[in-house]
Amino acid sequence: MPLVTARSLLDTAARLGNAVAAFDTVDHISTEGILLAAEQRQRPVILMVPEAALALLDRESFFPYLVWRARRASVPVAVQVDHGESLGLIMQAIHHGFSSVMIDGSMLALNDNIAKTRQIVEIAHAAGVSVEAEVGKVGGAEGSFAGTAVDVDTFTDPEDARTFADATGVDALAVAFGTVHGHYKGRPQLDFDRLSDIRAKVDTPLVLHGGSGLSDDDFVRAIECGIRKINIFTEISLAAVAQSVAHCQRKDNQLHFAELALVGKQTVAALAGKYIDLFSLGK
Repeated sequence: MPLVTARSLLDTAARLGNAVAAFDTVDHISTEGILLAAEQRQRPVILMVPEAALALLDRESFFPYLVWRARRASVPVAVQVDHGESLGLIMQAIHHGFSSVMIDGSMLALNDNIAKTRQIVEIAHAAGVSVEAEVGKVGGAEGSFAGTAVDVDTFTDPEDARTFADATGVDALAVAFGTVHGHYKGRPQLDFDRLSDIRAKVDTPLVLHGGSGLSDDDFVRAIECGIRKINIFTEISLAAVAQSVAHCQRKDNQLHFAELALVGKQTVAALAGKYIDLFSLGK
């Protein structure tokens, strides 16, 4: 099946009233587990590589593998840079055949974020690649284990979201309404009224970052309020580690690495499948 853009998947999700599951992956085992879950359910999926994790992989081999693997899948798959901050990385990803990129200028002032995002949109769209950006600031850091408290002051302003979307022409817009990357410090308190207000002002598909730690009801309500793409990473990664460690202990460390890798793949597939099912809402 051909590689597709994230925007094409999100447009379909908007018509159906559901959301597409998007998973960060920085290794072959996790990638295979995610695709196994998607293919078993015949559901589309988005594979993402976060800039913050690039030290864990070899781009020159892993980027082509992801694109090749997505093209071999029996379901529509988009391959995307997650939280890209550098033009160099985004150009490299486009060169290797990624179908989508995210430019994260959320740490900048609104006008600077708009200018930076518009530049990436012009480059990416010329190559047939879709673009995600962020307005407001989702708390925490990619893969953070420390725990992050929610800061209401960084939530997305609905008027800023409208201004940003109109000025940049982005294909997907990540918004902050109470989620955090990595672990929560305290209990999630999501501002669904704000999310609904953003949806009313913006036609661009909306994205939820920091999905780990939310309840099933939180996810369903977010989708009902207009979220079309949901990012998950920390929970699945930590679960794969925990299951692998437990398996080693049961075997008294007397096992081949391939067996350990299989446990990790099966854990990733099970959790990815859970979220693919949940986000599709049976549609």
